[in-house]
Amino acid sequence: MEPTNTTGREVVPAGTGRAVTLRRGDRVRVIDVEGGQVGDVFAFAADDGAEHLSASHTRTATSRLFPRVGESFVTNRRRPILAFVEDTSPGVHDMLIAACDAERYRAFGLEGHPSCADNLRGALELSGLGLTEVPQPVNIFMNIPVADDGALSWLPAPTRPGDAVVFEAVMDCVVVVSACPMDVNAINGHRPTQLAIEIESASPRGV
Repeated sequence: MEPTNTTGREVVPAGTGRAVTLRRGDRVRVIDVEGGQVGDVFAFAADDGAEHLSASHTRTATSRLFPRVGESFVTNRRRPILAFVEDTSPGVHDMLIAACDAERYRAFGLEGHPSCADNLRGALELSGLGLTEVPQPVNIFMNIPVADDGALSWLPAPTRPGDAVVFEAVMDCVVVVSACPMDVNAINGHRPTQLAIEIESASPRGV
């Protein structure tokens, strides 16, 4: 079913996170407003926070480092949770790098630095969904090329203003988007900026 009812747009300020609740068939568009900004995306089954989008299970299901448009992300119970339905960006994304956290910034000598892990915890606390661990995120727009010898490079996100990806909920779920606050390496061009979220409902709310 094609989503027909746009229910709103929310800005995710730089370095912060937001949670949205989707019903099956709803779509979420994540937009890089200014360009060059990485977004950490997490998804959890609406009725069980222990079931979450799993990067490793998704790589197993797709035999790819990142799904193509038309393929799905699956959970740690191997159930599809989000379908990848549209991508207007250059198509560079990552599912290898863990969410930044307080410990990573302490290693850089930074105390109290915002992180995607803390953004996830805060967003889920507001949504009422419990969190037992921080899963591997889907790092949209993140440019981490893998060399022939297995080495990873940390390059700026190649997105332009307005580039976006769209996911469709395959099950009722809670999706968290973090506008990654990393400003120590080059992934956000050393200047984190905002993202935006648009929700398209498959049917009018309340039906």
